Amino acid sequence: MTTTIALITGANKGIGLETARQLGVRGVTVLAGARDEARGLQAERALRDAGADARFVRLDVTDPKSAQEAADWVDHQYGRLDILVNNAGIARAGGPPSQTDLDAMREVYETNVFGVIIVTNAMLPLLRRAPAARIVNVSSEVGSITSMTAPASPLAQMPASLAYPSSKSALNMITALYAKELRDTPVKVNAANPGYTATDLNRHTGFRSVAEGAEASVHLATLDADGPSGILWGHLWTAEGPSDAYGPLPWCAISMIPKDL
Repeated sequence: MTTTIALITGANKGIGLETARQLGVRGVTVLAGARDEARGLQAERALRDAGADARFVRLDVTDPKSAQEAADWVDHQYGRLDILVNNAGIARAGGPPSQTDLDAMREVYETNVFGVIIVTNAMLPLLRRAPAARIVNVSSEVGSITSMTAPASPLAQMPASLAYPSSKSALNMITALYAKELRDTPVKVNAANPGYTATDLNRHTGFRSVAEGAEASVHLATLDADGPSGILWGHLWTAEGPSDAYGPLPWCAISMIPKDL
């Protein structure tokens, strides 16, 4: 049997590490991408201790040279890539839009937006060689305009800030357009919503565990041939409160589009 090869960026901790662990349990060879070698090797050891076939790959998603070197290494070792999970992401404290720190916003976009493009383009030749590759971009419900503005949504009560939510909105569009480009191929491209998961990114204020947060990425990474492409899918947080429900989320607020367009 041919082994499935998966690369997860930002896999040294949090949802990325747990995604690697859950894929490893399924028999997938997991490549743990991380900028920091010490943390990456530590993640590799943890994954192997959990029974996964895991290897650390040094990868700074904001550096095209680093991404190409990682792609060359994967090519040399395996000759293809079956799964790419663009998990690496950052958030920076931000006030209201009128007080946005543009340097902080640029930093967020370098990782959450441009980093996904850099890594995806570097790995795409390898993904095209796989019989049925899957690309998963770890997004967020805060990137959905509907979820952030609909009065009945609990997310509409969040304070308005620009950097992180808008970076995930941009990532959603990136996901949709890669899916559009690749729609006549076996490659499926989707965005995962982990839900409000307790990680370093939110100072562990989330109400979901990393095991729960990784479920959406693992589901989309292992879709069957009849699975969807070009959707935002994951945890559903409704006005009734947190639940274990999963499904598609709206990209944007369709109801806001004028009826005469």
